[in-house]
Amino acid sequence: MAFAEDVALKPMNWVLPLNNDFYSLDEEEKAFFQKESGIVDDNELKDHIIAVQAKAFSVFPYPCIRGFEFARLKLARLPAYNDLLKLGKERESAIFIDFACCFGNDVRKAVQDGYPVQNAIAADLRESLWDLGHELFRSTPETFPVPFVQGDIFDPSFLEAMVPVTKDSPATTPVPSLRTIVSFNPIRGHVSAVYVGAFFHLFSEEEQERIARALAGLLSPEPGSMLLGCHGGMVKKGYWKPTGLDYKMFGHSPESWKSMWEGLFGKGNIEVKAELETWGGEFLDYFPGNKEAFQMMNWSVTRL
Repeated sequence: MAFAEDVALKPMNWVLPLNNDFYSLDEEEKAFFQKESGIVDDNELKDHIIAVQAKAFSVFPYPCIRGFEFARLKLARLPAYNDLLKLGKERESAIFIDFACCFGNDVRKAVQDGYPVQNAIAADLRESLWDLGHELFRSTPETFPVPFVQGDIFDPSFLEAMVPVTKDSPATTPVPSLRTIVSFNPIRGHVSAVYVGAFFHLFSEEEQERIARALAGLLSPEPGSMLLGCHGGMVKKGYWKPTGLDYKMFGHSPESWKSMWEGLFGKGNIEVKAELETWGGEFLDYFPGNKEAFQMMNWSVTRL
C-alpha cells in the first residue's frame, strides 16, 4: 500500500525515526522471503530487508514502510485467499490485480502459492516502489514477469468508473495483453480478482465510495469474480480518533461496508463478507497513550 498523493501524511506528522525493533518475521513470512530472495541465513536476510527499508523510507517516509508492513502476508491470511487461488487454477486467463501493491509482496506470495504468473498484474501510485520490490526480492522483470501499471485511482485516464457489467450485458471489448496496457480501462469487465490492502482507510467516506465504484467496474460478471482486502474499520460506521490527538480516520462498519457494495452491484448479485480484528492502539509509537483500539476489517465481495 502506498499513500495516494500522501493524503494520510497531512493530518499529523508521520515521520518518526526508524526502529529495527519493529522487524519481526514469523516462520511463514521468513520462509516466503527466503524463497523469493534466495537469502537463507536469518541475519543476512534481516540485514537485507532493513537496508531496503531504510532506502525506501528516505524517499517515502510512510508508516507502512517504517513498520515493516511490506513484510506481512496480509493477502494470504484473508479468509477468501483460498478462493482466489482456486480462481487462478480453475478459470482460464483469470486476471488478478494487486492494487496499491507497494513492493509487491502479496502478488508474489499468490504466485508462489500457485496463481499463474502470466495472469497477474500490479499497480501503485509510484513505480519506484515496485522497483524497490525487485531490489528487496532480488528479482528482475525477467525473473518475476508480473507487469506493473502506475496510476492514480482518481484519474479517469487510469481507471474510469463504470456500471459493473453483468451476465446479460458483458464487456464487448477484447482482452488485451497485460504486458501492453498502461491503464486499467482496457480490462474493465474482464478481471477475475482485485486485492486492495490497507488502502481504503486513507480516504473519506465519499472517496471510499468513489474508489469502490471504480474497482467494481473492473470485475468480470462470472460467478466467483471477487474483490478482497483489508483496511481500518469501525464497529459502528464513523471516525476513529486516537486519544488526545486531532487526527481522525473514517471507517466503515461491516454492515455499512456491505450496504455500500450492494448499492453498486445490487442486492442478491454479490456476497459480502466482512469481519473486524482488533489491533493495538499505539500503532508503532504514532499514538502514544491511545486508548481507542484500531480495528482492521478483513473483507471480500464475490459475484454470485
